[in-house]
Amino acid sequence: MAHADRITCPVLATRVTTAEEAARHVEHGMSVGISGFTGAGHPKAVPGALADRIAVAHARGEEFRIGLWSGASTAPEVDGRLAEVHGLDKRLPYNGDPTLRRLINTGEVDYVDAHLSHTAQQAWFGFYGPLDVAVVEVAAVLPNGLLVPGSSVGNNKAWLERAEKVVLEVNHWQPRDLEGFHDVYYGTALPPHRLPIQMTHPMQRIGDPYLRVDPAKVVAVVETNAPDRNSPLSPPDDASRDMAGFLVDFLRHEVAAGRMPPSLLPLQSGVGNVANAVMEGLLTAEFEGMTAFTEVIQDGLLDLLDAGKLDAVSATSFGLSEDGARRFLADPGHYKGRILLRSQEISNHPELVRRLGVVAINGMIEADVYGNVNSTHVMGSAIMNGIGGSGDFARNAYLNFFVSPSTAKGGSISSIVPMVSHVDHTEHDVHVLVTERGLADLRGLSPTDRADRIIEHCAHPDYADRLRDYVDRAKAARPEARHTPHLLEEALGWHLAFLRDGRM
Repeated sequence: MAHADRITCPVLATRVTTAEEAARHVEHGMSVGISGFTGAGHPKAVPGALADRIAVAHARGEEFRIGLWSGASTAPEVDGRLAEVHGLDKRLPYNGDPTLRRLINTGEVDYVDAHLSHTAQQAWFGFYGPLDVAVVEVAAVLPNGLLVPGSSVGNNKAWLERAEKVVLEVNHWQPRDLEGFHDVYYGTALPPHRLPIQMTHPMQRIGDPYLRVDPAKVVAVVETNAPDRNSPLSPPDDASRDMAGFLVDFLRHEVAAGRMPPSLLPLQSGVGNVANAVMEGLLTAEFEGMTAFTEVIQDGLLDLLDAGKLDAVSATSFGLSEDGARRFLADPGHYKGRILLRSQEISNHPELVRRLGVVAINGMIEADVYGNVNSTHVMGSAIMNGIGGSGDFARNAYLNFFVSPSTAKGGSISSIVPMVSHVDHTEHDVHVLVTERGLADLRGLSPTDRADRIIEHCAHPDYADRLRDYVDRAKAARPEARHTPHLLEEALGWHLAFLRDGRM
């Protein structure tokens, strides 16, 4: 790989080395901040070389584990590989790797499941301790030392600023034409010196198109040529399309009621089948001139851009399938000016989500009859992935939706339960629940009215009568306590039944 067109800073060009040499800057007990968000823009070479070093050290009987900080999920060659060699003692703020998930749930790895908008500022507050090394992928290094970001921005700005040492990976797979796709805000400050963020439109530029780094901190530059994770997308199933249909019809209702303009308000959607089904539904809907203020650009958003239905999208990362990545890479210029990638402390910023009036769509594991939502834990104790950005958007959105099939495990689990086994989003932050059975608009309702609506519209028929019976008996049990009636001796009984008998 000739680096003449990718590493044009004379100072940093002298620091080009191998991944193996770069990995030597990481020692046992260090905290390492890496780039990467939803499988995009993660370092491709140094984590593997580091995992090899850790495996050799363990074979000699030496301790070697690190803390790993990122933007969000990475890829098997990062989280998976480091987990395989038992090289992690702490992980934050999000994980999607099954191998690492197992080590988290068995207690080997400490996991800080954090709101994604909080991570950078909490690092600056010192809540996580010092950051020893940053390993950040970029598309190019300019003559003046500025960095052209790659397919994600995530927490890269914070890691480059906070780390004692910096390793750069310059990935030739990332298109050189990505220059100009980014807006990195450098106006953040610590309290009490913070100022309002002057943004009133999703595509308003408030920062720089480049990342900055102190060249004196850069100890190694590694060249790579490897793709992002680019996970294949499963086509939306019937349940996902049903949920998307309910959701799109509800948006029509909001426009008709005068609560949204015909172009809607800026959209945010989580990752997965339902999100893509919603984008598919919007593709054939009547809405024009839409915008998105979200975390991740999936294939569905490219489809809406290509169809002229979506004017622009602001995010922090791509999260494309192989086909989607191929489409983008074939002509990045086609999307320039319509896609803007920001740091996740801006893409997920509560101030901006509220000011812009975002419509947020996120998945859930379960909800209870009063509207509390569990997004992260199975049967109360075992984490699945993490809260991600769902809390950033849901609490501050103009309108939020939480979506899930009404059952799981072939019908043995109900997604609507008497009481959630773990709470990520309280009833106060949840506006609308959607399953393939229907949609429950919870805005302005008391707890018992919410229960009636959720059971009627969202619960599966196999469980609806039992849910009604639970609420009725809870009301009767304590006439003086009917605001949010529960039977405490039964509230988690469905979960206990599943753990004992394999069915709720």
